Amino acid sequence: MEVFRGTPMILQAVFIYYGVPYFFGYAFKSIWSVSILVVSINTGAYMAESVRGGIMSIDPGQTEGAKAIGMNHFQTMLHVILPQTFRNILPQIGNNYIINLKDTSVMFIIGFAEFFSIHKMVSGAIFKYFPSAFLEMGGYLIMTLVASVLLRLLEKKMAGKSNYELVNTDQLVMTAGTYNYPAAGSPFDERSKEFRRGK
Repeated sequence: MEVFRGTPMILQAVFIYYGVPYFFGYAFKSIWSVSILVVSINTGAYMAESVRGGIMSIDPGQTEGAKAIGMNHFQTMLHVILPQTFRNILPQIGNNYIINLKDTSVMFIIGFAEFFSIHKMVSGAIFKYFPSAFLEMGGYLIMTLVASVLLRLLEKKMAGKSNYELVNTDQLVMTAGTYNYPAAGSPFDERSKEFRRGK
């Protein structure tokens, strides 16, 4: 994690794409696989710290309460800690996603055809840098805005309702005066008499 958080993604792409064949003799068959690998590892390094911080932010009483009702460590993490952690770190997850969406532009260094590489090709062909850069910025802006809207909707869905109705009475306890007694002479009345007599 420290290596991938402490080095630029552009150098990581160069090292993996050119270094792996150099040191291990394995040549990547697809530039897509290298790009996905680099972005995934880089994202994973940052996400690991986000998840760790999210887990540490949960009150220790949650773990103690889960263990008090008989949950083991796996059940506690799966059903109590991680759902709260995910809700807490969802903004950070969205932020990392948007950053990586823009950072894919550095993959041009290994020949991956994406927005920035197309911009370089177009601007080199027609010698008009600003219109090409303007379109590229517009494309990235549209993608990040759409991602932001979807993430806001997900956050709102996970937050639940804005107001809740408090329950003032216990639904499991019948209100006084609503208990029904068997009618006199009915089979239920005879059985209740036998029960009271201990038969």
